[in-house]
Amino acid sequence: MVDFNELVAAVNRLKGVANKTPVMTSRHLSELCGVQVFLKCENFQRVGAFKFRGAYNCISKRLAANPELKQRGIVAISSGNHSQGVALAAKLLEVPVTIYLPKDAPATKIEATKNYGAKLEFFDRSKQDRDKIFQDLVAQGETLIHGYDDPDIIAGQGTAALELMHEIPDLDLIISPLGGGGLLSGTMIAARAYNPKIKVYGVEPEVANDWQLSLEAGKRVAIDAPQTVADGVSLCTPGELTFEILKDELDGVILVSEEEIMDALKYVISRMKIVIEPSSALVVAALMQGKVPLEGIKKAGLMISGGNIDPQLLSETFMSS
Repeated sequence: MVDFNELVAAVNRLKGVANKTPVMTSRHLSELCGVQVFLKCENFQRVGAFKFRGAYNCISKRLAANPELKQRGIVAISSGNHSQGVALAAKLLEVPVTIYLPKDAPATKIEATKNYGAKLEFFDRSKQDRDKIFQDLVAQGETLIHGYDDPDIIAGQGTAALELMHEIPDLDLIISPLGGGGLLSGTMIAARAYNPKIKVYGVEPEVANDWQLSLEAGKRVAIDAPQTVADGVSLCTPGELTFEILKDELDGVILVSEEEIMDALKYVISRMKIVIEPSSALVVAALMQGKVPLEGIKKAGLMISGGNIDPQLLSETFMSS
């Protein structure tokens, strides 16, 4: 499990490297939702997503323990944002890196990962099991930087929530997108250490409800490869470590439809004038649709995970409205 002290250590590793991202508000959104809403905008993080935090924390710690990584290199598997975070962190730390990406990853994320200097390999997520690829690479002796199921990744991601709570110390609620569970696990550890009374919820698409099913079953459940516009949370099963962290602590999982995700995406971009990706829109959708229990809640923090939206999707979103 991940100790809160690891989050504090991650803060120190990331100092002067990661951006301290802004916390933004919207009076209209707050009025619409009936609570004060604070958006922790990790779309302004390096690589455009929170993933840089965990990647840099993890790789820098691995490198300190094993300087040979500068010759041997590292490997990662990701649908996009983690790949960019790892690629940039590896570049800054001068470590060679190979990234395995799904063939259907957004073109912008593929291009950005390539531009950071990573070697790219591709797989078909509808036919190939990401965990099996991971296991095979580990068996070959590769040093893998997991996208979420790693204590150092989780500690790095938790620094975003720490920043949010330092800036808005009297939050009653934090909501996070839920894919592999790295961001939400780090958020949970930070929240419980900072104020055990803070409510913490995760949000996932209705068509990618592996967390909801797993929590109901009391064990990790696998679903078929989901088809959702929120590609950053398009996974088949919760992480092993993240499930252990969240299963008894999480206040609940909220499901939102594809239409609700896109409505929230349009709202944030058009009304607040900030560009977010569909995975970030999950948390806004949950609140806008009245799906989050708000009894006794005055201030809600929303983890905006990233802003790497495909330009074609962005164009189609507003041309169709």
